[in-house]
Amino acid sequence: MKLLSLAGLGAAAGFCAAVAFTHIAQGDTGDIPPSSSYAQLDRFAEALTKVHDNYVTPEDDRTLVENAIDGMTSSLDPHSSYFSPTVFAEMQTTTQGQYGGVGLVIAVESGQVKVISPIDGTPASRAGIKAGDVIMAIDGVSAQGLKLDDVQSKLRGPQGTKVTITVAREGQKDTIDFHLVRADVAVEPVTWRTDGDVGYIKIPAFNDHTDDGVKKAVAGIKAKLGPRLKGYVLDLRNDGGGVLDAAIAVSDDFLDGGEIVSTRGRHPEDMQRYDAHPGDIADGKPILILTNGGTASASEIVAGALQDHRRAKVVGTVTFGKGSVQTIIPLNDGEDGALHLTTGRYYAPSGRSIQTVGIIPDYPVAAAGKKIDPADQEIESEAKLPHHLPAEGPGANATPPPPLQPPPGKTFDDFQLDYAVSLLDGTTLASTAPRPHG
Repeated sequence: MKLLSLAGLGAAAGFCAAVAFTHIAQGDTGDIPPSSSYAQLDRFAEALTKVHDNYVTPEDDRTLVENAIDGMTSSLDPHSSYFSPTVFAEMQTTTQGQYGGVGLVIAVESGQVKVISPIDGTPASRAGIKAGDVIMAIDGVSAQGLKLDDVQSKLRGPQGTKVTITVAREGQKDTIDFHLVRADVAVEPVTWRTDGDVGYIKIPAFNDHTDDGVKKAVAGIKAKLGPRLKGYVLDLRNDGGGVLDAAIAVSDDFLDGGEIVSTRGRHPEDMQRYDAHPGDIADGKPILILTNGGTASASEIVAGALQDHRRAKVVGTVTFGKGSVQTIIPLNDGEDGALHLTTGRYYAPSGRSIQTVGIIPDYPVAAAGKKIDPADQEIESEAKLPHHLPAEGPGANATPPPPLQPPPGKTFDDFQLDYAVSLLDGTTLASTAPRPHG
């Protein structure tokens, strides 16, 4: 499964392939290819010439080369890919202001375009598109076998323009047509509320506005609850990641020091370490982090950092397990697009890699409740993706314990959230708490 959090939204920095945990490499030419590489380039040039001269219909050389680059990168691992000049230009806005789209986080799995989740308040969500729906066609044109770039270009567009999405839904014989009007969708904001004496903060993605949103949320909760405040729940469920700087900043908000994350690449000199600064905006109040299989990449950095420093406990199910670093490397200053290339792995403060393993919750708790979509209970995992990097280091073969199920005969709106709140409140539900993992 290849994931594209940018596609359906214009940019739901949501699952974990396109901008999840991204650096921008500027002017780095890397090692000069050995002479054998030039021989292979001669081979490619000859093949390009043969196709140009002999294929049954004339083909544009630029398109042929872009397709070749795409094939080369996409065969490396699930997260390496090529961004065409158009897609690369559009990406520059995805972590900043707003974008035109319909509001979907999608994945491409075995040639099918699958909805991971609709974004609240967007055209797709209001129309009733659900997680687990398979997009069969866009404006009457089959979506089967489309590349990620193609899906993105078809779903994005200016505010007010129309698009028809045809989906297949499990349990229904006929496909369903959704006639949507694209909207300017703001980069997914942080939201907050209070639940009794507990502050709840939902982080749907990590972008340039996330850290400010978290700070404002904490300030708002403090102002509302005052001395009654017992702690915070950070909801990272279905947060597919975003930019590295945002994940570091949010982790730093709740830590007084120490390592947040380190990255290690092909060469020893590629190692980088990111440390926290003094100052905990939560004033040491307890923190619980909600996770599930849709918690990936940048959100796993936050969960891993706070868990390793014993600043927070994790409640929910095992995270996605994306522990690789992607670097965006512009070609010809972006005029020829860019490579989105896996260049390293990231490591939590304890030195563990979460690649394919994920973050194992301290309190394994099942997703259940009236407000939980059944699709949220599907187990997502990096380990299921073809060509994924293998696990390594301590804990590579860790097996998570089975999650706690709701007590018989009781109903909940959101069992994981209710459970976390009860742990902070010390209410009845907390008495069923399993022994914390680890």
